[in-house]
Amino acid sequence: MSATDKAKNKVDELAGKAKEKVGEATGDRETRDEGKGDQVKSNLKDAGEKVKDAFSE
Repeated sequence: MSATDKAKNKVDELAGKAKEKVGEATGDRETRDEGKGDQVKSNLKDAGEKVKDAFSE
């Protein structure tokens, strides 16, 4: 996995965590759930990159 992809996935994960916390603080379930979804998506992309790297070595 390239460092750029890894950094982008981490940024997406942190943005999702921030969105989740904002949703929790404001009582906005939709924003909270979007944040959780963003985190899951980031984690899946990261896992996919790891699998791809494992097969390319």
